[in-house]
Amino acid sequence: MAKRHPKNVRIKHGYLVWLREARGAQPDTIDAAAAAIDQFEAANGGKDFAAFHIEQVGRFKRVLADAMNPRTGKPLAVATIHARLVGVKAFFLWLADQPGYKSRIGYSDCEYFNPSANDARIAKARRERPVPEIGQIRRVLDNMPNVTAIEKRDRALIAFTLLSGARDDAVASLKIGHVDLQTRTVFQDARTVRTKNRKTFTSWFFPVGEQIEAIVADWIDYLRSELMFVADEPLFPATRIGLGPDGGFATDGLERRHWTSAAPIRRIFREAFEAAGLRYYNPHSFRHTLARLGQQICKAPEALKAWSQNLGHEDVLTTLTSYGEVPGHRQAEIMEELRGTPTVHAGAGDPDGATVQRVLDYVARMASGSVRR
Repeated sequence: MAKRHPKNVRIKHGYLVWLREARGAQPDTIDAAAAAIDQFEAANGGKDFAAFHIEQVGRFKRVLADAMNPRTGKPLAVATIHARLVGVKAFFLWLADQPGYKSRIGYSDCEYFNPSANDARIAKARRERPVPEIGQIRRVLDNMPNVTAIEKRDRALIAFTLLSGARDDAVASLKIGHVDLQTRTVFQDARTVRTKNRKTFTSWFFPVGEQIEAIVADWIDYLRSELMFVADEPLFPATRIGLGPDGGFATDGLERRHWTSAAPIRRIFREAFEAAGLRYYNPHSFRHTLARLGQQICKAPEALKAWSQNLGHEDVLTTLTSYGEVPGHRQAEIMEELRGTPTVHAGAGDPDGATVQRVLDYVARMASGSVRR
């Protein structure tokens, strides 16, 4: 990479600070923006951003089109290219309002960062996600060993993720006291729990089976009675690393501290699913599993709204549009079941049809803003 221009380093730092302090962007978002800007700068030989010309955008697009994913060895996905172009465009839109750059960069110039209309549609297309069935998750739990403290923790971790629907980063930072087994609730307190957008809310256990709830209850009892953990300590403690018999590093029980990130959780999920002979499903996929379960068992708008809130969604449309896609095989089954069904069966005279219509009406009113949230 060409040597960076000193002015570029300073102004980019100012932009990243603005993202964090003024826009409240998360670290991952800031890192992605910095990487995209660095790639643009490298593609253009480290030239001063104030010397911007639209030809530099064309060069950047060609570099992205020729780039390879270092992990897969394949060309960058259209969605990745789209995200990087949008990220650099946002930077130059900000730059166009900064002293020393206003006269050199026009807002209309930034439009050259837009991908083609076809690429934008490809990047934004909604595709069917692989989502685990609850039966598969039970199979994983049944297959997991449950003898050592680490094995008990890992098994309870997967059970709790399904029972609570919590995101992996929140699970990594939860304390024992955040879970109330009597009321079957999880209090996700943003002061200490790494919730998305630092939202504070209480959720109730999802109805996924007494066996799964018992795994979590047994784990909390083990933490309190055997390991003498108290309410203010981690619900899922980090692994202690010590020296093994051969002098190398080895696991040595649990520490009394939280994981610093969700990476160990994802590794536990990967190993557990592979050990059960199943493809890997990440922790977030469990939220999609729960959204589909809610579609199947919620028979009234109020129930659907409660289920949505339990996932931490303020808007039921988020649950339906981002998490509630009907899988292709189920879509085929439903359409086959509906084939030849008289229209009157879905009318107001039919109880099931009336329920469906009330849900649709309720969602439509929420989308239009006529229902108070």
